[in-house]
Amino acid sequence: MLDDLFTFLLDLSMDPSEHDGNGASEALPPPPPVPPNVTPIKAVTEPEVKKVFRAPMARRGFGTRGNKVPILTNHFKVNVNNVDGHFYHYSVALFYEDGRPVDGKGVGRKVLDRVHDTYDSELAGKDFAYDGEKSLFTVGALPRNKLEFTVVLEDVTSSRNNGNSSPGGHGSPNESDKKRMRRPYQSKTFKVEISFAAKIPMQAIANALRGQESENSMEAFRVLDIILRQHAAKQGCLLVRQSFFHNDPKNFADVGGGVLGCRGFHSSFRTTQSGLSLNIDVSTTMIIQPGPVADFLCANQNARDPFSLDWAKAKRTLKNLRITTSPTNQEFKITGLSEKPCREQLFTLKQKSKDGDSEPVEVTVYDYFVKHRNIDLRYSADLPCINVGKPKRPTYFPVELCSLVSLQRYTKALSTFQRSSLVEKSRQKPQERMSVLSNALKINNYDAEPMLRSCGVTINSNFTQVEGRVLPPPKLKVANGDDLFTRNGRWNFNNKKFVNACKIERWAVVNFSARCDVRGLIRDLMKVGESKGIAVEEPFDVFEESQQFRRAPPLVRVEKMFEEVQSKLPGPPKFLLCPWKRKNLSDFGVVTQCLAPQRVNDQYLTNLLLKINAKLGGLNSMLAGEISPSIPVVSKSPTLILGMDVSHGSPGQSDIPSIAAVVSSRQWPSISRYRACVRTQSPKLEMIDSLHKRVSDTEDDGIMRELLVDFYTSSGKRKPDQIIIFRDGVSESQFNQVLNIELNQIIEACKFLDEKWNPKFVVIVAQKNHHTKFFLPNAPENVQPGTIIDNKVCHPRNYDFYLCAHAGMIGTTRPTHYHVLLDEVGFSPDDLQELVHSLSYVYQRSTTAISVVAPICYAHLAATQLGQWMKFEDASETSSSHNGAGPAAAPPVPPMPKLQESVRNSMFFC
Repeated sequence: MLDDLFTFLLDLSMDPSEHDGNGASEALPPPPPVPPNVTPIKAVTEPEVKKVFRAPMARRGFGTRGNKVPILTNHFKVNVNNVDGHFYHYSVALFYEDGRPVDGKGVGRKVLDRVHDTYDSELAGKDFAYDGEKSLFTVGALPRNKLEFTVVLEDVTSSRNNGNSSPGGHGSPNESDKKRMRRPYQSKTFKVEISFAAKIPMQAIANALRGQESENSMEAFRVLDIILRQHAAKQGCLLVRQSFFHNDPKNFADVGGGVLGCRGFHSSFRTTQSGLSLNIDVSTTMIIQPGPVADFLCANQNARDPFSLDWAKAKRTLKNLRITTSPTNQEFKITGLSEKPCREQLFTLKQKSKDGDSEPVEVTVYDYFVKHRNIDLRYSADLPCINVGKPKRPTYFPVELCSLVSLQRYTKALSTFQRSSLVEKSRQKPQERMSVLSNALKINNYDAEPMLRSCGVTINSNFTQVEGRVLPPPKLKVANGDDLFTRNGRWNFNNKKFVNACKIERWAVVNFSARCDVRGLIRDLMKVGESKGIAVEEPFDVFEESQQFRRAPPLVRVEKMFEEVQSKLPGPPKFLLCPWKRKNLSDFGVVTQCLAPQRVNDQYLTNLLLKINAKLGGLNSMLAGEISPSIPVVSKSPTLILGMDVSHGSPGQSDIPSIAAVVSSRQWPSISRYRACVRTQSPKLEMIDSLHKRVSDTEDDGIMRELLVDFYTSSGKRKPDQIIIFRDGVSESQFNQVLNIELNQIIEACKFLDEKWNPKFVVIVAQKNHHTKFFLPNAPENVQPGTIIDNKVCHPRNYDFYLCAHAGMIGTTRPTHYHVLLDEVGFSPDDLQELVHSLSYVYQRSTTAISVVAPICYAHLAATQLGQWMKFEDASETSSSHNGAGPAAAPPVPPMPKLQESVRNSMFFC
């Protein structure tokens, strides 16, 4: 019976074409009879659990608290007159003459420009917007749904190196190259196919401005942004998403290491409450120093001359960079370096003999250029050659004949020195920035852009005026109920004691500096500590590094010092003043503080004690609303506040795990105390995947369980009724994932602890990486701390607002853009904005309001600090290339070392 049933199921599973040799399917046999002693069981389908899909909530209203102030913003009003028209989307396919598809980037725009110039009548005189790859857009339809064109381009070598410049064999330019050098403009024929793909109503733009966003509206805005990109590309700009950089040395700032900061402009269309606006801002990208390759390498490696260079490192740095070669000014892409120096590197040169035949001759690259080409080489003889050919067909040029092309992006992480140099050189005061932006709008001359004119788009040249409100700072308290007075978002602890001062006992000092007066430092620390209410006992001991280890590798120095500390202390200390963290936190559960004693004074030591006090469980200051619980909504019901962030490896490091950190408030009704949980996850994964990790029916190894249990035990055995989540580092396109992936995990973690527990959630995303800036009309300074804007330039439907909580002391203040995605608690706009503002004043490491809420800052600190523990091989040292073949299979993600129980609940990240 079972055999018959199996045969029948097997027959059902076969492809119909297998039923007979002609590919025709036979009729299925009847099912086997049911034996008399068997009662068929009716298949019952389980009711499908419907998952709730959450979308960002709509705005509930506007805030009213605070003093009203007029504010200018870098949004320029846009009018669109042609809302009844349509964008037509066409797919573009490019081929070489022999039918091979074009794969090289950069050539597409040149080809399509030639199509536009050559086939004007076939295109019915229409302008188009081309994205540089496979999409083209017009206003109104082209004459036919499919069009084919053939165009010829000269000088294609400048955008695409085909690597075949030495067909005669390995080496340097031969006879065919000589001809090409005499005739540098080599023509190439391209075939272009343009096929209709979709129709996008411009009405979708008007709908989006009413808050009705759709796929059509997103596509329509994409077309408008592509028009801006094309406009910039025609001016020869480097394009980086919606930012454009002109090749003008006036815009370059040297930041060291052969890297330049290049100043350009961000330009994008935004839907706002007051209609469509063009957001223009100053933007900076990093580029390679253009000019002689040798100069760049010397700057990059900080070498005296080309003979001192590490050429193995140089090879990695130069790969895929574009150069021009002298004297022909041809452009090539670097593929590598020669194995031997120029005077020894041989290649095969075909020369004509006396009888007219060509015979191969082995010559060195140096001799070829000096004797055959009569080019004087001053310093290349003993250096490797630049290879611009293919692996089996190298093409070599002496280094001194090669110059790096301008506007090539540098995508490696900047060093601390480079970063501070960039900040120093790129900052602009508000008035200067406004002047530069007004100028940019004039220079771009968008009114003359034919595609924008076809859409009926006109752009106002005035900064949009909005109404801001300045919120009063929250009241802060220190010891003995004293008030801490804030002025311009800042305060100090002069003649004040910390609100909850810890005791520094059972501690020791580890000194790696030969020039530090440690005894004087301890004396001053004890004196300043006493003035802040911290009792600092005499340390157990001061451990000075032995002179014999001073030149040893850092790891050896730390190990040797640790052995000495362990051998001399009676037990593990509670605190170490020393410069290493991992071993202390994960192996021994000891809190540490590092200091570099260059300029130690009372102010420096006070700042140091802010961190030490917080790490040891104390608090420096608190909100008055925490002491006598009066924070709206939060003080009335147990509330957990979370800060979430993910930090990734540097650009180009695709194999370094991302670090996910979640910090949570503890000891409710406090909102100033936090603890952190940090995990590793797959490289470049932005959504946190370990919030809930079910191991068995009773075990959850996720982040949230740890944090929820801590809140319960630290808050008088109360579960939170409300959970407020602050999420950093996600873009608008990821909002739905935060609401439907991360929030679902958090809800599952709650249910896993107690099936009947239904806390209410608030989800807020904080964005710093945006281009909206605010200015005071007719005033040189930045907007005041506490300035909030929730009208005009905010979203037409969604619940968002901008807040400048901090005092912008340098350059132009960058506001934080908060997006409220979900609010099940039912905050009023004023109460929610006040809570966000207050959370910018509880950051224990400083005596200033900070630009983003403290839980997010702490999450970022925890992710960065513990991320430094993970020792991974830096797989990518290339500066410009991130298109190399990746590994066949992703390596397993190593787990984060666990913190010791004694420090797990501390603010070790402070």
